[in-house]
Amino acid sequence: MSEAIPFDEADMAARPARGDLTQGPVARTLLLFTLPTLGGNVLQSLNGSISAIYVGKFLGEEAFAAAGIATFVMFAIFSSVFGLSMASTILIGQAKGRGDLSEVRHTIGATTGAFMIIGLVIALFGGSLAPPILRAMATPPAAMHFAASFLHVVFIGVPLVFMTVLLQSALRGIGDAATPFWTTVLNLVFSVLLNPIFILGLGPIPKLGLPGAAWAGVVTNLICLVFILWRIYALDLPIRLRGKEWALLIPDWAHLKPVLVIGVPMGLSMVVMSLSGVVMMGLINREGVDTAAAYNAVNQMYGYIQMPAFAVGSAVSAMAAQNIGAGRWDRIGMIARTGVITNVVMTGVLVLVVLLADHLLLGLFLPLGSMAIPIGEHINLLIGWTFVPMGISMVITSIVRANGAVVAPFLIMVFSIILVRMSVGFGLYPHYGSDAIWWSFMASGSTSALMGIAYYLHGSWRKGQSMSAAPAFAE
Repeated sequence: MSEAIPFDEADMAARPARGDLTQGPVARTLLLFTLPTLGGNVLQSLNGSISAIYVGKFLGEEAFAAAGIATFVMFAIFSSVFGLSMASTILIGQAKGRGDLSEVRHTIGATTGAFMIIGLVIALFGGSLAPPILRAMATPPAAMHFAASFLHVVFIGVPLVFMTVLLQSALRGIGDAATPFWTTVLNLVFSVLLNPIFILGLGPIPKLGLPGAAWAGVVTNLICLVFILWRIYALDLPIRLRGKEWALLIPDWAHLKPVLVIGVPMGLSMVVMSLSGVVMMGLINREGVDTAAAYNAVNQMYGYIQMPAFAVGSAVSAMAAQNIGAGRWDRIGMIARTGVITNVVMTGVLVLVVLLADHLLLGLFLPLGSMAIPIGEHINLLIGWTFVPMGISMVITSIVRANGAVVAPFLIMVFSIILVRMSVGFGLYPHYGSDAIWWSFMASGSTSALMGIAYYLHGSWRKGQSMSAAPAFAE
């Protein structure tokens, strides 16, 4: 292990216990930590929806379908580091629970350096890979040019997005949900302001069309990253680096290894999910532009339905990590139960609202009288409810991963997504057409939830130890 950079013990002793998730009533602590994250997710989804409305209303169905197709590619790219950012939440959370400020800064330093390198590589070479990826997805010819031009700009801004995602994850690990929330508020404000300027061409900015939406995102992400860094240093948060600590940005294998050991399987889970989405999108694209546009519109609504699961899962992950680090196993069961109940109630309400108002909601994204609207209503009726079991799976998985148990959740993901979803989707498609695609989502979501619950109740994930700079792989 590399030599630790010395820290002043008085600095840590004098520091107030910001973001301590190991004390107080579990339900209250979880709710207070969840609400800012949920609010941020609402604003983030609203941001995406507003951008989609701009594209759909101003540029037409071909551009709207292209933006939806490109979103799947973007998700696959971001999945490459999403697991690493989640791992940083866990490792930083455990170190925070132990009161180990040195480990917190070593982890954020090593992870930040790695993210910088990965982001720059993708920015340099991603644009040239966009056309073959889109062709492999059977992108309709009418949407190909739009999607390729959009992705070319998106890849340029990948390093900014990577750094923003990492720092938000690290902030949640130290118990700060406020900074990510205000970052999302800022993101929404500038996205709303800049999207029409870049898409339509206002003032000195030329009309850029769909790539303009991507450029608006790049500028907005830059502003948000600057804001996060300002908050970290203005509040003197534990993840800030100063003086000799800047050397921690050089990836240190002793501290990068645990991030990779935990993050790679988590990232692979996201990659499996995103690649499955890409493959299924290829199946959907065979049904034509109307079905692709309908699925894109439905996904806009599903972004909102999934918000409680992501918010509660994020809160549960940070809480469980800190409590495991502090040795407070007596609180883990209550965290899990409270998280599941909270998610079921929130997600269930949103599913009901969307089912009752889907025609109106679809009309926000699609032109009046579009043939895609009834297709979207049919999709929503079949698979909207599956987000309840999917949310349960996400919360349970967040608990077991907080103790380093990453292999079993990955295998569950592979089984439910690859075996179940692909078997149902491709196996039944020749006989039942597009309905087989929607049934496959139902089957995989239910399977994932049942297997996740079984592993939480009977698996060996509790046997893992609080992780330091060199954790063992948890089964």
